[in-house]
Amino acid sequence: MASSPSNNSSPNAPERRIDAAEGYLMLEMPGQALRELRAVEARVEPDDDLHVAIARCRGEACRLQEDFEEGARQFLVAQSDDSEDLSVSIGLAWCLKRTDRLEEAIDVMMAAYQFHEDEPIVLYNLACYFALAGDKSQALSWLGRAIRMESSLRDLVPDEPDFDQLRQDADFQIIVRPGEDESSSAM
Repeated sequence: MASSPSNNSSPNAPERRIDAAEGYLMLEMPGQALRELRAVEARVEPDDDLHVAIARCRGEACRLQEDFEEGARQFLVAQSDDSEDLSVSIGLAWCLKRTDRLEEAIDVMMAAYQFHEDEPIVLYNLACYFALAGDKSQALSWLGRAIRMESSLRDLVPDEPDFDQLRQDADFQIIVRPGEDESSSAM
């Protein structure tokens, strides 16, 4: 059963409370977001389609609170309804990586790539995960492609601990070094 029409202008309407929870998440205030979500859950039917939005927001709140196991569970609920949602895939992979489920994180991002091959952050995350898995060739391949798509991703590499095992590698250094066109345009 889909959400019943409600007065969405009411501050207590479930949709408005979900919007408020999303706002709190953008402000990195997961406790307040969870409070809003609890208020929504108390008012929706078990088969209401708002449960997917609730699960997505709850997953993000758990990620922010570093409860990665619960975050992964919530993102999986959200993903079961919409496997193409990039924010859900990224959140799920983030949580899986931090619960020592790196292979699953790679699988999630590979699936995301099938739907979002034009999103450089997908390729960058795959590079990070393959670097952690010790697969240098895959890590460098994904990283090179990501940087070619979006050169500003190169700026993230120095602070990215996922690449620590590769920092002294000559091939890695070639990929992350600014290209001729970038260094000459800075002058």
